[in-house]
Amino acid sequence: MTRPTSPSLSLKTRLGAGAAVLGAGTFMTALILYLGLNAVADRLDTALASENRMARYATLSQQAATFLVVSTEMVQTNQPMEERRDRISPITNQLAATFKVLHEDTEAAVAAARSLGLDAQSHYGTQSLGLARMQAMLANTVDGLRAESDDAASLRAYIDSFAASFDPLLSQAVNTEILFRNGILTGIEDLRKKLVLLALVIAGLAVFLVAGFYFGLVRPQFARLDQLRAAANRIRKEDFTVKLPVTRLDEIGRLAEETNHMAAALSDRQTRIRQEWAQLTQTIESQTRDLRAANAKLEEIDENRRRLFADVSHELRTPLTVILMEAQIGRKASPEAATAFDTIETRAARLNRRIDDLLRIAQSDSGQLKLDLQEIDSTQLINGVVAEIEAEIDNAGMELEVSRCPKSTLNCDQNWIRQVLVSLIRNAIRHARLGRKIKLAGEQEADHLAISVIDNGPGIEPDEQAGLFDRFSQGSHPGTTQGFGVGLALARWVVEEHKGQISVISPVPRRCALAEAPGTEVRVCLPRLVES
Repeated sequence: MTRPTSPSLSLKTRLGAGAAVLGAGTFMTALILYLGLNAVADRLDTALASENRMARYATLSQQAATFLVVSTEMVQTNQPMEERRDRISPITNQLAATFKVLHEDTEAAVAAARSLGLDAQSHYGTQSLGLARMQAMLANTVDGLRAESDDAASLRAYIDSFAASFDPLLSQAVNTEILFRNGILTGIEDLRKKLVLLALVIAGLAVFLVAGFYFGLVRPQFARLDQLRAAANRIRKEDFTVKLPVTRLDEIGRLAEETNHMAAALSDRQTRIRQEWAQLTQTIESQTRDLRAANAKLEEIDENRRRLFADVSHELRTPLTVILMEAQIGRKASPEAATAFDTIETRAARLNRRIDDLLRIAQSDSGQLKLDLQEIDSTQLINGVVAEIEAEIDNAGMELEVSRCPKSTLNCDQNWIRQVLVSLIRNAIRHARLGRKIKLAGEQEADHLAISVIDNGPGIEPDEQAGLFDRFSQGSHPGTTQGFGVGLALARWVVEEHKGQISVISPVPRRCALAEAPGTEVRVCLPRLVES
């Protein structure tokens, strides 16, 4: 990275200085053009004034010619003095007025000629003397004509002298004015050429300044900005090997320096992230290997467990079968002991169902829930549940109230639904023993049969109800730590596999409550067969 050798002016300062130079050049150009146009206007005004004076000289010439004609006629006709005075007075007054205007113009021209130099002032001074001499000749001739003399020769002499002297002076004044006007016009042309040349010089200087400003200041900054843009594009593509040259410590130079620092920081962070990612990948691979080994071990343990359940079930069913057969033979051989043999047979059949339940639970834990769907009567299902649980109810010192259940036909696995309902009553025995009461009720709905297990226990807190059906979820009330917390999760699974629903209501509405305690109601809705 190139480092600047000395502090640099800021980019704002250099741009401001360049703009100031261009602005000063523009101002000077406007000032020069303004002064040049004013000079041209002054010369045009001077030339126009000269044209006006020549027009007045022409008027003076006509008036002088009229004066000569009238004077000559008066002398030739020997008019008396009074008539001569009356005849020449109007013309004399006109000539006097013209001379007055010419004197005023000459004085104004002398004042205006100060900007044109000493030669122009001398010229107008000479013109003023010529006018004075012509005016004196006119006055001398008028005085002679107004004299009381009637001598025609002397009067003609005045007229001839005026004619011989006035016309050359007038011609000289006109010629001088023409020369001066031509000089003014020539000066205007010279000034125009100078202004054109100056405009070309200014245009060239402006082009030079603009080119210098662009190529010397603006374009290099664009190049530096292009480098910054390219660096930003590389950083966007995660290429952090960016090292911009910093040749000036102006705004762009500082930005380039900060960009280099940012790229270096991102490069370091990328290196750390890659190292951490490599370590994380190694950790994940190691944990994955351990998890695979653990899964394999669990699969082996689960397979052994299922095999153990199968072996135990087989080993238990064999003596149960023998017990059932012996009970049936004993009942036939000894009718007086039939009651005892019936009890033995009933207990053996119940134990056989428990073995089936263990096998189903083992299959459900392995994700193999197989349903044996059959059409069963709801009354038969409720009676089976009561027969299964009544001994445990009696042992707990509790009372099971069974309301009349509407007769419905269900398409379900009787063993699984029976186990679910028995499990719900056992939960009520465990958690609501102090309430002393449990109710098993059925209610027929549109296309479902709702079976409810209601207890008289302390109820379930609202914040615990949402996760009640999750695996390994347990309540916070005393006595809830018994078991492994899979009962309700398994119950929901079984009910949902039957296209039904299971829900909890706690506390129980007062119209359904068994006593004063809040209580809990677990409601199982199963689809029923509707006769068409």
